[in-house]
Amino acid sequence: MTTINVEQATLETCLEKSQRERVILTRNGKPVALLVNVEGMDAEQIELGSSGQFWKMMAERRAQFTVSREQLEEQLPGE
Repeated sequence: MTTINVEQATLETCLEKSQRERVILTRNGKPVALLVNVEGMDAEQIELGSSGQFWKMMAERRAQFTVSREQLEEQLPGE
């Protein structure tokens, strides 16, 4: 992760560095923004990736009981 002071930052430098690692922009030594690479992602992926509500839902779903495909197929009536 790289830290850059906004007074010294150029857009080109920030974009270039954010393609390889996260970039924290600071003002007066305090973080004010985080730049991350989103190349190859669509708008929905970007929106969901930063949604606390989405990640809460994912955590809840992952904590639920699951059945493997093999177990499911065993439960289905035979042909």
